[in-house]
Amino acid sequence: MKTRSIEVIVPPPAPHYVGDGFRVHNFIPSGYHLDMQRMTPFIMMDYNAKFIFPPSEHPKGVGVHPHRGFETVTLAYKGKVAHHDSAGNSGIIGEGEVQWMTAASGILHKEYHEEAFSKTGGEFQMVQLWVNLPAKDKMSKPKYQGLTRESISKFNLPDNAGVVEVIAGQYKEVKGAASTFSPVHLQNAKLNKGGKADFHFPSHYNTALLVIEGSIKVNENEAVETDHFVLFENDGESFTIEALENAVVLVLSGEPLNEPIAAQGPFVMNTRQEIVQAIDDYNQGKFGYLD
Repeated sequence: MKTRSIEVIVPPPAPHYVGDGFRVHNFIPSGYHLDMQRMTPFIMMDYNAKFIFPPSEHPKGVGVHPHRGFETVTLAYKGKVAHHDSAGNSGIIGEGEVQWMTAASGILHKEYHEEAFSKTGGEFQMVQLWVNLPAKDKMSKPKYQGLTRESISKFNLPDNAGVVEVIAGQYKEVKGAASTFSPVHLQNAKLNKGGKADFHFPSHYNTALLVIEGSIKVNENEAVETDHFVLFENDGESFTIEALENAVVLVLSGEPLNEPIAAQGPFVMNTRQEIVQAIDDYNQGKFGYLD
C-alpha cells in the first residue's frame, strides 16, 4: 500500500468572527489550493481554535440563517453550543459531542453559546464542517443526527497509544454512527505522547487533517503544530501520525462528488439557476419559520 504524501501544511489563517460567538480560522475554502472543488465533498471548514470568552448575560452566537444543499457538522471540543432549527430540532452540543444537520431542501437555523456557559464564560473550541450533498440528494428532506459521547464508536489503539473516535465512515473494523449520503470518513484521533496511528483511505479520496491539540509527526518525518491543517496528495492510500506530545487530530477523507458547484452564501447547489431558486424560496418563506 503506497504512502500518501503531504501536499501542503497550512498555518491558521487570520481569525474572523461569525456572528459574535464564533472566532474562526477559515481553512476551506481559502488559499493554498483549498477551494471547494479540491476538497469535495468538504466545502467549508471553520475552526474556532481554543479561545476564552468572557462571561456574558446574553448568549453570543449566530442569529437565524438559512441553509440549502449540504450538511453542517459541528464538533464541540470545549464549551457548549445550543441550537434551534425550523424543522423543530433543538438541543445542546456538549464537549465531545457532534451535531450533524442535513439542511438538504432548506432549513432555518440558529446557534449560540449555551446559557450556563455564557454566564460563566471559559474555553471554547469548535469545528464546523460543511459536507456537500450529491445533486440527487440536495432537495431531500432535512434531518438531524445528534451524536453523544456515548454513541460515538471508539477504536482503542494498541500499546496505550490512544483512541480513534469514529464519527462517520470506518476505522479498522469500527464503524461510525453517523449516516452519510456519499462515502465520508470523519475521525478524532486522541493520542498519548509517543502514540502512533495509521490510516488507510482510497487514493482518490480527498484527505486532510487538523491538529486540534498538541503536535504530531506525519509519515515519520513532517512535524505539524497545533491549529495547523494538512492537505494530502491523492497519490497513495496510507499515512501515519505520531504524537510528539498528547494530541487530538481531526482526520477527514471523502470520495469526490465530481459535480458542478454553484455557491452563494448559505446555499450550495449545482447551477446558478438553482441558487436563484433557493433565494426565491427562502424569500417566500418555504424554509419554514424560526424566531
